[in-house]
Amino acid sequence: MTRRCFGLDVHREFAQVAIWQDGQVRQAGQVAATPEGLRTFADSLAPTDEVAIEATCNTHAIAKLLEPRVARVVISNPQKTRAIAEAKVKTDKVDAAVLAQLLAADYLPAVWLADDATHALRRQVARRAHIVRQRTRLKNQVQAILHRNLIPRCPAADLFGHKGRRWLAEQTLPADECQAVGALLRQLDFHAQELAIIDAELGRVALGSAEVKRLMTIPGVDATVALSIVAAVGDFARFRSPEKLVSYLGLNPRVRQSGGQPASHGRITKQGRAHAAGCSSRPPGRRRRPPDRCARSISVCAPAAGCRSRWSRPRASSRCSAGT
Repeated sequence: MTRRCFGLDVHREFAQVAIWQDGQVRQAGQVAATPEGLRTFADSLAPTDEVAIEATCNTHAIAKLLEPRVARVVISNPQKTRAIAEAKVKTDKVDAAVLAQLLAADYLPAVWLADDATHALRRQVARRAHIVRQRTRLKNQVQAILHRNLIPRCPAADLFGHKGRRWLAEQTLPADECQAVGALLRQLDFHAQELAIIDAELGRVALGSAEVKRLMTIPGVDATVALSIVAAVGDFARFRSPEKLVSYLGLNPRVRQSGGQPASHGRITKQGRAHAAGCSSRPPGRRRRPPDRCARSISVCAPAAGCRSRWSRPRASSRCSAGT
């Protein structure tokens, strides 16, 4: 059977489909991004077909529906698919066609498709992080109310504990500010209850995970940090070397090298080794002067006839040491 490669440019309500076959790319219209529409599309696929999807919000659900019907499903890394990101003509049809062509050439930078358990853990860790951010925002709003009303700092260690709340209730505030503080405290209590529920669920996951227990033996790594690492990495065995794992987590320092110059080692970045590979060129900034011209010749010598280069223009503020 002839090999076919499908490129899907996925949106909220539909997916644009392009098909590569025998060196030609043709458009196959749109598919509804619903379970029924995707199942109908999956029924039309052959076991030898390959599908490429760009990573987005609903990519995991689409890939799980299509994976049992085709030879493989490749999730494209949008940060590395430069052929799409830097295209001058960027439409749904063009993006789908580029995905199909890159998949056919086996030149599509792919990301790992997490299993259902890892995907669920990622959602729960992200939900917990969102609740923590919401609680921090609410606490900052209470502190801002006290600040703008010239209320001194709370003598208690925790403003939102029992002692802190008793002290807060004794402060003199305008009526509208008192209502705002009460509303913020009620929201804070609600988020605290939700945080306790999700922490209990994550605790059960941590007790049943050998990877989490092993990570918790590292000083400074608690259950929350260990769960976040396991959720981000997923299957540790998919990395062929420890350096690959460190690069995936972004814990290796940035390395920049241009030409025959020695490598320049910088700080640790979240981009990892992929960022270092793209740093071979000099970062943007002020243009360097031509290497065959010195500062003295630029500031003293008169420009040649017909030369309009800005490097040959004399500077009034510059002085030549030869004339002093």
